[in-house]
Amino acid sequence: MKKWKLDRIFTLITVGSSLITVILVLKKPQPVSQPMPAAIAAAKAESFQEKLGQFTQPKQPGQPAPELRLTSDEVAAALAQAAGEVPATPVQINGTTVNMTPSSADAAVAPGQPEVKDYQVNFDGDVARGQFLVKIAGRDVWVTLAGHLGSKDGYATFDPTEFKLGDMNVPISLISEAFQKKLTEQRDRLKLPDNVDTMKVENGELVLTQK
Repeated sequence: MKKWKLDRIFTLITVGSSLITVILVLKKPQPVSQPMPAAIAAAKAESFQEKLGQFTQPKQPGQPAPELRLTSDEVAAALAQAAGEVPATPVQINGTTVNMTPSSADAAVAPGQPEVKDYQVNFDGDVARGQFLVKIAGRDVWVTLAGHLGSKDGYATFDPTEFKLGDMNVPISLISEAFQKKLTEQRDRLKLPDNVDTMKVENGELVLTQK
């Protein structure tokens, strides 16, 4: 009888733990950023385009390497613009009108990978944080990923420091190896533009320097 009671208690604990895990995974976490009004998003997207246009100008002899600094709001607005949620704003480069709209985040998803339905970005100090709504096993789940963005040998790098499924923290040690393996498999997608020398997040901004 005593053994039966212990087995039943362990079973209840296991079932309860599993239920809590499922609830946390499906629960929407605190957002990493707040949605912007349409007018502000349009202004931020235009600022992104203008800065990008200036950054693509050739470096003048004797001048220090140009630097591009983008806030998380500007990057978020550019992503929204790429998704068609914010009208594209062309810029002037060497007298030529060019639409500098970046590719949609969904376009970077390889076949067989989870569909990204929504996303948010935030830069805090030297940490880049993204939050994505993806479909996993037929259910919509929020994935939060944070870490240090950098560059090496002409390719972007990312060292994760935080990973969450829904509102459940997942130890980095459990996903780090698989995450870096996935980055290696998709290394071609991480190649920086030819005119970019370094990339990092610093003081809450995405910073790129030109070669």
